[in-house]
Amino acid sequence: MNGRKGDAGEIRRALNTVARSLGMTAVAEEAGLGRESLYKALGENGNPEFLTILKLMKAMGLKLSALPIDKE
Repeated sequence: MNGRKGDAGEIRRALNTVARSLGMTAVAEEAGLGRESLYKALGENGNPEFLTILKLMKAMGLKLSALPIDKE
């Protein structure tokens, strides 16, 4: 996936930005993950599992929601 709007890479980069702003160590601890695992999962070549994403979002005070796609 190479930069399309809403693709997995864009979501991973956004989670990385939020985690860094909150402190990677604190987010990792709250999510029950090792700090190095968090860096790896959210790094440029990371491909975190869906469960990991959900744990991270909860640890960062975020929730996942789904909205219908506007079809043009």
